[in-house]
Amino acid sequence: MQEYIAKAAVLIEALPYMQDFRGVVVVVKFGGSAMEVPECFESTMRDIVFMECVGMKPVIIHGGGKEISAELERLGIATRFIKGLRYTCDSTITVVDEILHGEVNPRLVNAVVKYGGEAVALSGKKILTAQQIKSKNPKTGDCGDLGYVGDVTSVDVAAINAILELNKVPVITPVGRGEDGQLYNINADIVASRVAAELKSRKLVFLSDVPGILKDPDDENSLLSTVSVSEVDGLIDSNVITGGMVPKIRSAIEALAAGTNKVHFIDGRMQHSLLLEIFTDEGVGTQIVKN
Repeated sequence: MQEYIAKAAVLIEALPYMQDFRGVVVVVKFGGSAMEVPECFESTMRDIVFMECVGMKPVIIHGGGKEISAELERLGIATRFIKGLRYTCDSTITVVDEILHGEVNPRLVNAVVKYGGEAVALSGKKILTAQQIKSKNPKTGDCGDLGYVGDVTSVDVAAINAILELNKVPVITPVGRGEDGQLYNINADIVASRVAAELKSRKLVFLSDVPGILKDPDDENSLLSTVSVSEVDGLIDSNVITGGMVPKIRSAIEALAAGTNKVHFIDGRMQHSLLLEIFTDEGVGTQIVKN
């Protein structure tokens, strides 16, 4: 009997959050171990279906780096990263297009359906306008060519909202087209932040391979549960926020400035971390809030 009472207590704790978040948009950037480890993948997809079933409007932006790298290796195409961005030549952009749209996106859509939800594949090629970006050397100021790597210049919000109004989950690929029709490979974190900003989503959630922002990178117990925008520069200067987390945080700040209420960084390796962060009093990751 105590087991059932404990389960009821969990539902009661979640109830005010369900009521508060009913009808609101939550953008989820899905990548890393959350996609690569079967148990984490299944758990996350169940979480997203749960969110949809209780009236939330989740939007998925996904990566696919591991699958892309594997296919490039199979084809004998060299993989090169510049400041965390994949150099993208003609051959690479073809592989990116094929893997994201032919393998990764359908896998996520099918998983939502498997667990009783409804999802729609939405290609970034149709809703994201992009322009080429270059890598800048902070010491010399020189710009390096990244090939067909792009940044988002506009988002077709109406196309996303049309799916949300049908109570279905949009599953978006991180690619876009330039004004000339050229296809660009776009970092999924950037896409998630821009989509969240344009939708003015209530929350933007990054599923990563760490518990959140750690004051001591070697101590997972040093998790910072809440960080304000005004604290970010100090945490970067003190090397608490480093490496690939820096552009994620910068993108998060842009989304907050555009109207997103909160940004969360949570551990995609933890089963049901998405639900625990959104529907419990304590949460499990780091939330970035406005000052």
